[in-house]
Amino acid sequence: MTREVEHEITVEAPAGELYRLLAEVGNWPRIFPPSVHVDHVERGEREERIRIWATANGEPKTWTSRRVLHPAERRIEFRQEVPAPPVAAMGGTWIVEPLDPGSSRVRLLHDYRAEGDDPEKLAWIDAAVDRNSRSELAALKANAEVAVGSAELTLSFEDTERIEGSAKDVYDFLNEAQKWQERLPHVADVSLREDTPGLQVLRMDTLTKDGSRHTTESVRVCFPHHLIAYKQTTLPALMTLHTGYWQLDEDDDGVTTATSQHTVVLNPENITAVLGPDAGIPQAREFVRNALGTNSRATLGHAKEHAERKRAGR
Repeated sequence: MTREVEHEITVEAPAGELYRLLAEVGNWPRIFPPSVHVDHVERGEREERIRIWATANGEPKTWTSRRVLHPAERRIEFRQEVPAPPVAAMGGTWIVEPLDPGSSRVRLLHDYRAEGDDPEKLAWIDAAVDRNSRSELAALKANAEVAVGSAELTLSFEDTERIEGSAKDVYDFLNEAQKWQERLPHVADVSLREDTPGLQVLRMDTLTKDGSRHTTESVRVCFPHHLIAYKQTTLPALMTLHTGYWQLDEDDDGVTTATSQHTVVLNPENITAVLGPDAGIPQAREFVRNALGTNSRATLGHAKEHAERKRAGR
Protein backbone atom coordinates (compact mmCIF):
# COMPACT_ATOMS: atom_id res chain seq x y z
CA MET A 1 0.00 0.00 0.00
CA THR A 2 1.12 3.55 -0.72
CA ARG A 3 1.15 6.05 2.12
CA GLU A 4 0.59 9.76 1.36
CA VAL A 5 1.50 12.45 3.90
CA GLU A 6 1.85 16.24 3.88
CA HIS A 7 3.77 18.76 6.00
CA GLU A 8 3.78 22.54 5.71
CA ILE A 9 5.37 25.67 7.14
CA THR A 10 5.03 29.44 6.74
CA VAL A 11 8.20 31.28 5.70
CA GLU A 12 8.79 35.04 5.79
CA ALA A 13 10.19 35.17 2.26
CA PRO A 14 8.74 35.80 -1.21
CA ALA A 15 7.40 32.73 -3.01
CA GLY A 16 9.56 33.31 -6.08
CA GLU A 17 12.74 33.43 -3.99
CA LEU A 18 11.79 30.26 -2.09
CA TYR A 19 11.04 28.39 -5.30
CA ARG A 20 14.43 29.46 -6.70
CA LEU A 21 16.26 28.21 -3.59
CA LEU A 22 14.59 24.81 -3.95
CA ALA A 23 14.90 24.58 -7.74
CA GLU A 24 18.60 25.52 -7.93
CA VAL A 25 20.13 22.50 -6.20
CA GLY A 26 23.47 24.22 -5.67
CA ASN A 27 21.70 26.10 -2.84
CA TRP A 28 20.85 22.96 -0.89
CA PRO A 29 24.01 22.74 1.25
CA ARG A 30 23.13 26.27 2.47
CA ILE A 31 19.48 25.43 3.14
CA PHE A 32 19.43 21.85 4.44
CA PRO A 33 21.89 20.85 7.18
CA PRO A 34 22.33 17.21 5.98
CA SER A 35 23.15 18.24 2.37
CA VAL A 36 26.86 18.34 1.54
CA HIS A 37 26.88 18.59 -2.25
CA VAL A 38 24.32 18.27 -5.06
CA ASP A 39 24.96 18.21 -8.79
CA HIS A 40 23.21 17.34 -12.03
CA VAL A 41 23.60 13.95 -13.69
CA GLU A 42 21.21 14.93 -16.50
CA ARG A 43 19.50 18.26 -17.07
CA GLY A 44 16.68 19.17 -19.45
CA GLU A 45 14.45 22.21 -19.60
CA ARG A 46 11.99 20.85 -17.04
CA GLU A 47 13.26 17.37 -16.10
CA GLU A 48 16.54 16.47 -14.43
CA ARG A 49 18.42 13.80 -12.55
CA ILE A 50 20.36 14.99 -9.52
CA ARG A 51 22.87 13.23 -7.31
CA ILE A 52 22.76 14.14 -3.64
CA TRP A 53 25.52 13.67 -1.08
CA ALA A 54 24.25 14.10 2.47
CA THR A 55 24.65 12.87 6.01
CA ALA A 56 22.18 10.45 7.60
CA ASN A 57 22.58 9.78 11.31
CA GLY A 58 26.05 11.33 11.03
CA GLU A 59 27.18 9.07 8.17
CA PRO A 60 27.78 10.34 4.61
CA LYS A 61 25.40 8.85 2.00
CA THR A 62 24.65 9.43 -1.68
CA TRP A 63 21.66 8.75 -3.93
CA THR A 64 20.11 9.87 -7.21
CA SER A 65 16.66 11.41 -7.70
CA ARG A 66 14.60 12.48 -10.70
CA ARG A 67 12.86 15.86 -10.60
CA VAL A 68 10.24 17.61 -12.71
CA LEU A 69 10.10 21.40 -12.32
CA HIS A 70 6.93 23.47 -12.80
CA PRO A 71 8.11 27.09 -12.31
CA ALA A 72 4.78 28.70 -13.23
CA GLU A 73 3.04 26.77 -10.43
CA ARG A 74 6.13 26.86 -8.18
CA ARG A 75 5.96 23.09 -7.85
CA ILE A 76 8.77 20.49 -7.94
CA GLU A 77 8.11 16.75 -8.17
CA PHE A 78 10.84 14.32 -7.06
CA ARG A 79 11.35 10.55 -6.97
CA GLN A 80 14.25 8.48 -5.68
CA GLU A 81 15.62 6.13 -8.34
CA VAL A 82 16.89 3.42 -5.98
CA PRO A 83 15.35 3.77 -2.52
CA ALA A 84 17.28 2.43 0.47
CA PRO A 85 15.74 -0.44 2.44
CA PRO A 86 13.24 -0.68 4.06
CA VAL A 87 11.74 1.77 1.52
CA ALA A 88 10.31 0.19 -1.65
CA ALA A 89 9.36 3.50 -3.32
CA MET A 90 9.72 7.15 -2.33
CA GLY A 91 8.64 10.35 -4.05
CA GLY A 92 6.85 13.60 -3.45
CA THR A 93 6.32 17.26 -4.31
CA TRP A 94 7.42 20.67 -3.08
CA ILE A 95 4.73 23.35 -3.48
CA VAL A 96 5.36 27.04 -2.73
CA GLU A 97 2.25 29.21 -2.31
CA PRO A 98 2.39 33.01 -1.83
CA LEU A 99 0.48 34.33 1.18
CA ASP A 100 1.44 37.97 0.54
CA PRO A 101 4.43 39.66 -1.18
CA GLY A 102 6.79 38.84 1.69
CA SER A 103 5.60 35.49 3.02
CA SER A 104 4.74 32.04 1.67
CA ARG A 105 3.39 28.65 2.62
CA VAL A 106 5.65 25.73 1.70
CA ARG A 107 4.00 22.31 1.43
CA LEU A 108 6.05 19.11 1.31
CA LEU A 109 4.17 16.03 0.10
CA HIS A 110 5.48 12.45 0.24
CA ASP A 111 4.22 9.15 -1.11
CA TYR A 112 5.98 5.91 -0.23
CA ARG A 113 5.72 2.15 0.18
CA ALA A 114 7.53 -0.26 2.49
CA GLU A 115 9.25 -3.44 1.33
CA GLY A 116 6.72 -6.25 1.27
CA ASP A 117 4.10 -3.82 2.60
CA ASP A 118 5.42 -4.77 6.05
CA PRO A 119 3.49 -2.80 8.74
CA GLU A 120 6.54 -2.48 11.01
CA LYS A 121 8.70 -1.21 8.17
CA LEU A 122 5.96 1.23 7.15
CA ALA A 123 5.77 2.54 10.72
CA TRP A 124 9.56 3.07 10.68
CA ILE A 125 9.28 5.02 7.38
CA ASP A 126 6.33 7.03 8.75
CA ALA A 127 8.48 8.16 11.67
CA ALA A 128 11.51 8.92 9.51
CA VAL A 129 9.53 10.93 6.95
CA ASP A 130 7.75 12.88 9.68
CA ARG A 131 11.00 13.67 11.51
CA ASN A 132 12.92 14.55 8.33
CA SER A 133 10.10 16.64 6.85
CA ARG A 134 9.74 18.72 10.00
CA SER A 135 13.49 19.31 10.24
CA GLU A 136 13.81 20.09 6.50
CA LEU A 137 10.99 22.63 6.61
CA ALA A 138 12.33 24.22 9.79
CA ALA A 139 15.78 24.50 8.20
CA LEU A 140 14.31 25.93 5.00
CA LYS A 141 12.45 28.57 7.03
CA ALA A 142 15.45 29.54 9.14
CA ASN A 143 18.01 29.62 6.33
CA ALA A 144 15.77 31.18 3.68
CA GLU A 145 14.80 33.97 6.07
CA VAL A 146 18.50 34.63 6.74
CA ALA A 147 19.29 34.55 3.01
CA VAL A 148 16.47 36.98 2.21
CA GLY A 149 16.42 39.21 5.26
CA SER A 150 19.94 39.15 6.72
CA ALA A 151 22.27 39.20 3.74
CA GLU A 152 25.03 40.85 5.80
CA LEU A 153 25.45 37.58 7.75
CA THR A 154 26.44 35.69 4.58
CA LEU A 155 29.78 36.03 2.81
CA SER A 156 31.32 34.15 -0.11
CA PHE A 157 34.87 34.57 -1.37
CA GLU A 158 37.68 32.88 -3.29
CA ASP A 159 41.48 32.68 -3.20
CA THR A 160 43.44 31.41 -6.21
CA GLU A 161 46.96 30.18 -6.90
CA ARG A 162 48.71 29.65 -10.24
CA ILE A 163 50.69 26.44 -10.11
CA GLU A 164 53.32 25.22 -12.58
CA GLY A 165 52.21 21.65 -12.03
CA SER A 166 49.53 19.15 -12.92
CA ALA A 167 46.01 19.22 -11.51
CA LYS A 168 46.52 15.59 -10.47
CA ASP A 169 49.47 16.41 -8.21
CA VAL A 170 47.61 19.36 -6.64
CA TYR A 171 44.53 17.18 -6.20
CA ASP A 172 46.59 14.43 -4.53
CA PHE A 173 47.91 16.95 -1.99
CA LEU A 174 44.39 18.19 -1.17
CA ASN A 175 42.85 14.72 -1.21
CA GLU A 176 45.47 13.20 1.14
CA ALA A 177 44.34 15.31 4.08
CA GLN A 178 45.47 12.63 6.53
CA LYS A 179 49.02 13.95 5.84
CA TRP A 180 48.18 17.61 6.52
CA GLN A 181 49.49 17.57 10.10
CA GLU A 182 52.98 16.91 8.67
CA ARG A 183 52.54 19.14 5.62
CA LEU A 184 50.65 22.22 6.90
CA PRO A 185 51.86 24.36 9.84
CA HIS A 186 48.32 25.53 10.73
CA VAL A 187 47.00 21.95 11.17
CA ALA A 188 47.68 20.71 14.72
CA ASP A 189 45.84 17.40 14.49
CA VAL A 190 43.95 15.52 11.78
CA SER A 191 42.01 12.31 11.13
CA LEU A 192 40.47 11.19 7.84
CA ARG A 193 37.91 8.44 7.28
CA GLU A 194 36.94 7.25 3.80
CA ASP A 195 34.66 4.20 4.02
CA THR A 196 33.27 4.89 0.52
CA PRO A 197 35.81 5.94 -2.13
CA GLY A 198 35.52 9.67 -2.75
CA LEU A 199 33.37 10.32 0.33
CA GLN A 200 35.44 11.49 3.28
CA VAL A 201 34.94 12.58 6.88
CA LEU A 202 37.77 14.95 7.85
CA ARG A 203 38.28 16.05 11.45
CA MET A 204 41.07 18.46 12.33
CA ASP A 205 42.36 21.02 14.79
CA THR A 206 43.55 24.21 13.11
CA LEU A 207 45.50 27.15 14.52
CA THR A 208 44.70 30.79 13.78
CA LYS A 209 47.26 33.60 13.71
CA ASP A 210 46.49 34.55 17.32
CA GLY A 211 47.30 30.99 18.44
CA SER A 212 43.75 29.88 19.19
CA ARG A 213 42.81 26.32 18.26
CA HIS A 214 39.57 25.28 16.52
CA THR A 215 38.22 21.77 16.06
CA THR A 216 36.19 21.25 12.91
CA GLU A 217 34.71 18.25 11.13
CA SER A 218 33.77 18.21 7.46
CA VAL A 219 32.23 15.82 4.97
CA ARG A 220 34.10 15.99 1.65
CA VAL A 221 32.98 14.79 -1.78
CA CYS A 222 35.96 14.18 -4.07
CA PHE A 223 35.97 14.24 -7.89
CA PRO A 224 39.44 13.31 -9.24
CA HIS A 225 41.25 15.42 -10.30
CA HIS A 226 39.31 18.64 -10.50
CA LEU A 227 37.03 19.23 -7.48
CA ILE A 228 36.70 18.56 -3.75
CA ALA A 229 33.46 19.97 -2.28
CA TYR A 230 32.92 20.02 1.46
CA LYS A 231 30.61 21.07 4.25
CA GLN A 232 31.60 21.54 7.86
CA THR A 233 29.43 19.55 10.25
CA THR A 234 31.28 20.72 13.38
CA LEU A 235 31.71 24.50 13.24
CA PRO A 236 33.65 27.21 15.06
CA ALA A 237 31.52 29.44 17.30
CA LEU A 238 31.38 32.36 14.82
CA MET A 239 29.62 30.34 12.09
CA THR A 240 26.28 28.61 11.61
CA LEU A 241 27.26 27.40 8.12
CA HIS A 242 30.51 26.82 6.24
CA THR A 243 30.62 25.19 2.81
CA GLY A 244 33.33 25.35 0.19
CA TYR A 245 35.31 23.66 -2.52
CA TRP A 246 38.77 23.25 -4.00
CA GLN A 247 38.61 23.56 -7.80
CA LEU A 248 41.49 22.74 -10.15
CA ASP A 249 41.64 23.86 -13.79
CA GLU A 250 44.65 22.73 -15.85
CA ASP A 251 45.37 24.50 -19.14
CA ASP A 252 47.00 23.12 -22.32
CA ASP A 253 50.46 24.09 -21.03
CA GLY A 254 50.07 22.01 -17.87
CA VAL A 255 49.59 25.03 -15.63
CA THR A 256 46.91 24.62 -12.95
CA THR A 257 44.73 27.36 -11.53
CA ALA A 258 43.74 26.24 -8.03
CA THR A 259 40.76 27.97 -6.40
CA SER A 260 39.62 27.77 -2.79
CA GLN A 261 36.01 28.94 -2.33
CA HIS A 262 34.14 29.53 0.93
CA THR A 263 30.52 30.38 1.77
CA VAL A 264 29.88 31.27 5.41
CA VAL A 265 26.85 32.31 7.46
CA LEU A 266 27.84 34.11 10.65
CA ASN A 267 26.37 33.41 14.09
CA PRO A 268 25.59 36.90 15.44
CA GLU A 269 24.92 35.61 18.96
CA ASN A 270 28.59 34.63 19.44
CA ILE A 271 30.34 37.66 17.94
CA THR A 272 30.99 39.58 21.17
CA ALA A 273 31.97 36.41 23.07
CA VAL A 274 34.62 35.59 20.45
CA LEU A 275 35.78 39.02 19.32
CA GLY A 276 35.04 41.27 22.29
CA PRO A 277 32.23 43.56 23.47
CA ASP A 278 32.81 46.23 20.80
CA ALA A 279 32.71 43.84 17.83
CA GLY A 280 29.81 43.66 15.39
CA ILE A 281 28.97 42.02 12.09
CA PRO A 282 31.57 44.00 10.05
CA GLN A 283 34.37 42.90 12.40
CA ALA A 284 33.14 39.29 12.31
CA ARG A 285 33.07 39.32 8.50
CA GLU A 286 36.62 40.64 8.39
CA PHE A 287 37.87 38.15 10.99
CA VAL A 288 36.34 35.12 9.23
CA ARG A 289 37.52 36.27 5.81
CA ASN A 290 41.06 36.70 7.09
CA ALA A 291 41.16 33.48 9.12
CA LEU A 292 39.78 31.23 6.39
CA GLY A 293 41.64 33.03 3.62
CA THR A 294 44.97 32.80 5.45
CA ASN A 295 44.62 29.04 5.94
CA SER A 296 43.39 28.48 2.37
CA ARG A 297 46.27 30.47 0.88
CA ALA A 298 48.73 28.58 3.08
CA THR A 299 47.29 25.25 1.92
CA LEU A 300 47.41 26.34 -1.73
CA GLY A 301 51.00 27.52 -1.28
CA HIS A 302 52.10 24.14 0.08
CA ALA A 303 50.12 22.35 -2.65
CA LYS A 304 51.97 24.51 -5.19
CA GLU A 305 55.36 23.52 -3.75
CA HIS A 306 54.33 19.85 -3.76
CA ALA A 307 53.10 19.86 -7.38
CA GLU A 308 55.99 21.92 -8.74
CA ARG A 309 58.52 19.72 -6.92
CA LYS A 310 56.83 16.65 -8.46
CA ARG A 311 57.10 18.17 -11.93
CA ALA A 312 60.76 19.12 -11.45
CA GLY A 313 61.56 15.58 -10.30
CA ARG A 314 60.06 13.90 -13.34
